[in-house]
Amino acid sequence: MRVTWQHDGVRVEPVTFERVVGHVVEQVLERGPGRDLDGGGPRPVRVLVDGHPSTHPERLADALVEPLRAAGRPVARVRVRDFLRARSLRLERGRRDPDALLEEWIDVDGLNREVLGSVVTRGRWLPSLRDPDTGRSTRAAYVEAGPGTVVVLDGSLATGRGLDVDLTVHLALRPATETRNTPLDDAWTLAAYGRYRREAQPERRADVVVRVDHPDRPALVHSE
Repeated sequence: MRVTWQHDGVRVEPVTFERVVGHVVEQVLERGPGRDLDGGGPRPVRVLVDGHPSTHPERLADALVEPLRAAGRPVARVRVRDFLRARSLRLERGRRDPDALLEEWIDVDGLNREVLGSVVTRGRWLPSLRDPDTGRSTRAAYVEAGPGTVVVLDGSLATGRGLDVDLTVHLALRPATETRNTPLDDAWTLAAYGRYRREAQPERRADVVVRVDHPDRPALVHSE
């Protein structure tokens, strides 16, 4: 029997990881009807899976690929970390500046121009822009986007940043869990995540919220 909890207009439903995947796929397909700009097929849908690194948003993003393809939708799998700004810009305030991590690291313009906007207006997308470790151009080639392409993008600190997405999935942690899951060497990032929670309010902005304080027992959050 499925047990749910309700508090302050929010219903929390314990589910399996597979159910989370299925729920997100359903949400994507619901947004898929309609035609693209040329009238040649279903319009693209751009999905962001966002969460603290310890929630491994890339795992959920990867798990969406095959079910979406099985539903007949081409998939463009992209990582925010492959679209970071040049090292000289994002590290201008130092390597451990939490405000810079929140404000300066993601190349929002590059992602919108080369992927999220391009898949709609130009029918193509760029798999990567810069190597996240070296900061050098990856020299990746554009990929043609078939009708109804679903862009599946994963990253951290990415909700509310101006990315042109149609559906946002947020993997939510309590602050105490976030602190416990952050390696000591990365403790400086906690200030960025605290500010992110206060200012971006990802749990309010996201279309799908999944609580993952216990990764083997995820829970979907439903607003009543």
